[in-house]
Amino acid sequence: MGLALVLVIHALLALVTGLVGRRLGRNVLVLGALAPAAAVVYLIARTPSVIEGEVIEASVPWVPDLGLMLDLRLDGFGLLFWWLIAGIGVLVFLYGARYFDQRDDLGRFTAMLVLFAGSMLLLTSADNILLLFVGWELTSVTSYLLIGFEDDRAPARAAALQALLVTGLGGLVLLAGLVFLGLAGETYSLAALLESPPTGGTATAGLVLVLIGAMTKSAQAPFHFWLPGAMAAPTPVSAYLHSATMVKAGIYLVARVGPAFAPVADWWTPTLLTVGAVSMLVGGYRALKSTDLKELLAYGTVSQLGLIFLLVGAGDHELLHAGVAVLLAHALFKAALFLCAGVVDHQAHTRDLRRLDGIGRKLPVTATALVVATASMAGVPPLLGFVAKEAALDSSLHAALGRGAVVVAIVAGAVLTAAYGLRLIWGALAGKSDDVLVDDPVTADEVQRPRLTLELPAVVLVVASVVFGVWVAPADALVEAASASLDEAAAGLHLALWHGFGAPLALSVTALAVGTLAFLRPRWVDRTTRLTGRSPDTTDVYRRSLFGLNRLADRVTAFVQPGSLPVYLGMVLGTAVLLPGHLLVRSAAGPGSLTFARSGLQVAVGALVIGAAIGTALVRHRLSAVLLLGAVGYGVAVLFVIQGAPDLALTQLLVETLALGIFVLVLRRLPERFEQSSWRLGRGLRILVSVSVGVFVAIFAVIAASARRFDTSAADYLARAKPEGGGSNVVNVILTDFRALDTVGEITVVVVAVIGVASLVRAHLRRDEAEER
Repeated sequence: MGLALVLVIHALLALVTGLVGRRLGRNVLVLGALAPAAAVVYLIARTPSVIEGEVIEASVPWVPDLGLMLDLRLDGFGLLFWWLIAGIGVLVFLYGARYFDQRDDLGRFTAMLVLFAGSMLLLTSADNILLLFVGWELTSVTSYLLIGFEDDRAPARAAALQALLVTGLGGLVLLAGLVFLGLAGETYSLAALLESPPTGGTATAGLVLVLIGAMTKSAQAPFHFWLPGAMAAPTPVSAYLHSATMVKAGIYLVARVGPAFAPVADWWTPTLLTVGAVSMLVGGYRALKSTDLKELLAYGTVSQLGLIFLLVGAGDHELLHAGVAVLLAHALFKAALFLCAGVVDHQAHTRDLRRLDGIGRKLPVTATALVVATASMAGVPPLLGFVAKEAALDSSLHAALGRGAVVVAIVAGAVLTAAYGLRLIWGALAGKSDDVLVDDPVTADEVQRPRLTLELPAVVLVVASVVFGVWVAPADALVEAASASLDEAAAGLHLALWHGFGAPLALSVTALAVGTLAFLRPRWVDRTTRLTGRSPDTTDVYRRSLFGLNRLADRVTAFVQPGSLPVYLGMVLGTAVLLPGHLLVRSAAGPGSLTFARSGLQVAVGALVIGAAIGTALVRHRLSAVLLLGAVGYGVAVLFVIQGAPDLALTQLLVETLALGIFVLVLRRLPERFEQSSWRLGRGLRILVSVSVGVFVAIFAVIAASARRFDTSAADYLARAKPEGGGSNVVNVILTDFRALDTVGEITVVVVAVIGVASLVRAHLRRDEAEER
């Protein structure tokens, strides 16, 4: 139950931090850090056994009567993700406690961040694919709130909406895919699906939809444009989102299903290789053009995610092992880089590298951390990034499918990574010439040294990159357990700092050298930009699509909602008559045997009801119409009494009286007479609609009453009323026991309506009083 307990702690702390945040100020983030810290404590206790091969399982009843359970499962791959989410999460919370100034809404921010972390933990430990989807969507919703946290800024609102639209639509596609897979495999257990992957058209369609959903979440081309926009979020959110949480959700899903489905789906591996390679190159190229530090890092994330996508989705156990290693290394250096960029922004009040002029010497700790983290990203020895890149290059040389193309793609991605890594260091820390700087540059003299507590989280992550690079054993054990849980063939593969002099090292050195040359000679980037300047940009496609959708919505709204109540009512009634009426005519069903009336009294009351209804439609005085309408209701109540249903009659009388009172109150504020239609055909059309509705309802009621195929539920209610409801009056038992929730809902609707009417009346009275004054 430890897994469930950790998730419950996240939920409780989200509630607590939301309630007490205003009083605690920035320290509410320290309180929020207890949630991922609880996960860290749990992981410390369970990691040795999971690395040895144990799979932790927990099942919590959700809706036992329906057989719904919250099935949780933590194996080696889940363990790796939990460590990243919890470990980096603690540092991000502590960083946030020093990053933000005092403000009243930090409690709300902390609550959302705790929920974000808990959602990701749920996603990566869910064994039921529908429960996985719940965690998936919770990350979308919470990330929307976090990206748009500073909602007084239009860019933040736009970025949050863009992220929600892309990942939300991707989530719906994913849901359809998961349902298809569940139907094809006749199970919603993720472990069972992977153990015996279904085949056939339904399974293929489901797998395609799952892949599309994963691509949107992990910002793979052509859905990558939302991720750079998400940099509008506060830096702690960016660091968490880009390193260990949301964007890794798609990677998690692809890595889970890839080894199982790649052998039975021929298109899987070529598609993943293509998507990963394109994303890696597009992201790296766009990073070279960026002038905003966080935007540069965001495009770098797109590129790195493309590399991981390529490695874990290739269906090769060696590439999968390397992909898991890159995933770990990326989380460490990317979180550190975002935290460093946040320190620069916090102290210099800008992230524009064209304005930052030599501030590195004023931020020695941050500068050192940024340089080391960038070196790990570029694959410089002896850091963990180098270990992972060597594993990727070495495994790509043995890949069974597209070996040459995979090697070329990885080397090209490494060249771009080295180039934009150097651009990051130069832009954030180095001094620049006047021809590079724009107006209002920020020099080192204008920057104050930050507190060490703000710089410390990034330093911890950088130290981890160094230690795990030099002392590979801990990271190797974690990576081996993770990759072996995905593909048993990966068991026994190990990471190494030194593979000897060979092709991987030669390719790695070549990539660093060419990347350095590309940074020193940036003209080729400008030439490429001129060549590709007219190519369609996915961001522009998104904006134009959104603009076109809004215009279409405006036109449709203007057509179907002209602001005329008679038109609305006519459309509703016309639809109610035409659609079911069409089916009624086609069925040509007869009314069967009917009894016109059981007594003369029924005929007399029925005639009065019909007369009152016709009078309601003919009179021009509003109060007369209401009184006649009330007569219809009271007449129906009398019919209930004659039929032997006094309880139903009493209910009808009460409802009719209440409705009549409400009408009278409203009529006090309306003209005495109905308005005359200025449209010549208006009256005729209204009569036509009214008569059609009346005729349709009458015919439908007669046919429906004689078309019963099964026994009514009356006998069942009568038999159950006494033993289950404890009452002899079956109507009362139905209202208060069998359909109690329906009764509560109906009472709520009536109360809300009364409150609304009372508010309108009071508002009019106050306005009249104000006018009299």
